[in-house]
Amino acid sequence: MVHTKRLLNLEWDAIAGVIAAVTAIVMELLHLIQGEVLLTLTVALIALLFLRDMRREGAMERLEGRLAAVQVSLREIEVGLLPPDAVLIGPNRIRKVSTEFLVHASGEMIWFNVCLSMYKPPALFDALLRPALENPRITTMRFILDKDQRRLWEEILPTIRACPGAHKVQEPTWIDNQESISLIVADSAATGRTEALLSFWGEPFMARSTERSVPRYIFHIQGHSELISRFLEILRNYRLSA
Repeated sequence: MVHTKRLLNLEWDAIAGVIAAVTAIVMELLHLIQGEVLLTLTVALIALLFLRDMRREGAMERLEGRLAAVQVSLREIEVGLLPPDAVLIGPNRIRKVSTEFLVHASGEMIWFNVCLSMYKPPALFDALLRPALENPRITTMRFILDKDQRRLWEEILPTIRACPGAHKVQEPTWIDNQESISLIVADSAATGRTEALLSFWGEPFMARSTERSVPRYIFHIQGHSELISRFLEILRNYRLSA
């Protein structure tokens, strides 16, 4: 089987040309053919070699084209395998994802510029705030809030104090907010990295009514994202300025 493959890989057209050339030279030396015939045969052999090289160049060009297509496909696969920095969460999954984020968080959790009116309804409080209070891995809950939300804080504070983990809640840091974002930041117990839930004030990310503003779309910022370090810097600056 191996010998057969080696035979198939040989360039038989070149071998045939060499044999024909040697035969022609020998016959010319023996005066069996004329010099014109030898010249004609030489030209034919040169043309044969030229055609062989042209076929080889065409095959190489096709091979290079295929290799380029494979490289493009590999790059697309590589990009697809890279985890996204942020995952967009739509209205149908916001409550579920937010609850899971609170349940799997650990360490210090910071709530920055959140709309407290969102936590007034008992159902929303139970889904979006109570899981953090009852999560034993969360050690501290810090709120960095706009001064305009002092009244709302006083309204939901009794509900917070009625929960088992109320001792974790620190006195809010009151600021004159200048940001259009809202953040919930904490370490993930699963990965050990800091992650965040990010939302934006205003349409189309925030749905507003006469009673409250509720996020319509949020972003789950993953722990490997460069945005995390920027968010932590923003939070640190507000805490220091307050």
